[in-house]
Amino acid sequence: MPNAASIPTSVGTWISDGWITTRRNLIKIKRVPDILVFTTLQPIMFVLLFTYIYSGVITIPGSSYTEFIMAGIFAQTVVFGSTYSGSAMAQDLKDGIIDRFRTLPMSPSAVLIGRTNGDLCINALSMVVMMLTGLIVGWRINSSFWEGVAGVALLLLFAYAFSWVMAFVGMSVRSPEVINNVAFLILFPLTFISNAFVPAETLPPVLQTIAEYNPVSALVQAARELFGNVPPGAPVGDAWTQQYPIATVLIGVAVMLGVFVPLCIRKFVRISSH
Repeated sequence: MPNAASIPTSVGTWISDGWITTRRNLIKIKRVPDILVFTTLQPIMFVLLFTYIYSGVITIPGSSYTEFIMAGIFAQTVVFGSTYSGSAMAQDLKDGIIDRFRTLPMSPSAVLIGRTNGDLCINALSMVVMMLTGLIVGWRINSSFWEGVAGVALLLLFAYAFSWVMAFVGMSVRSPEVINNVAFLILFPLTFISNAFVPAETLPPVLQTIAEYNPVSALVQAARELFGNVPPGAPVGDAWTQQYPIATVLIGVAVMLGVFVPLCIRKFVRISSH
């Protein structure tokens, strides 16, 4: 097995290693089409369920529930899509794939980069499917073209940063089965105690405070602003996170990447050295 000094560290090699592992994960999706099927069916199901079942029950003054809910569905889907990194890392550890990687002269971060990049591609595909489905049911981007592009980019950027969080969780659990339970325990409160599906001001006082400081609420609010889907005269929470949602999301992305990228690499090196 090559020692640490023999592992190439140039930027070019690092990019090459990351691209090779990214391609490996994309090829894996091609060989297991079930992943692709559920990746496309799930966002369609969410859009249709929420727009047709709840649109007649929940009223949004000055706007339609379809326009209100789409940003929430976008955020929920890409955040849940980020759990693939955790599941895949846990499965690779169980199958001994990591043991094979450690015998190769490659950057320790390449496996993690390839895994999180694979999640980014899956989430990008989900976004395309959701947006097309949203257009069919009546959702529209009411802002400029570039603001719409910025909205999509912000959602994917947040999802990419969160995939590093889940990759760390995936390397910390003892089996792939556990990661799904952990993910639901983390993600369900994040997505449902927020402004994703109902206005935060309609929640009980305690939950309203939680929702206003919830990072997913900031992501949803930022997406609504960039897509031009904020109802006219809609109240905005007093919390700084709701007053400046785009800045909040960017700060959150920087914190997640700054904390969990080094943690993931350190964890991976420790695991692969055993």
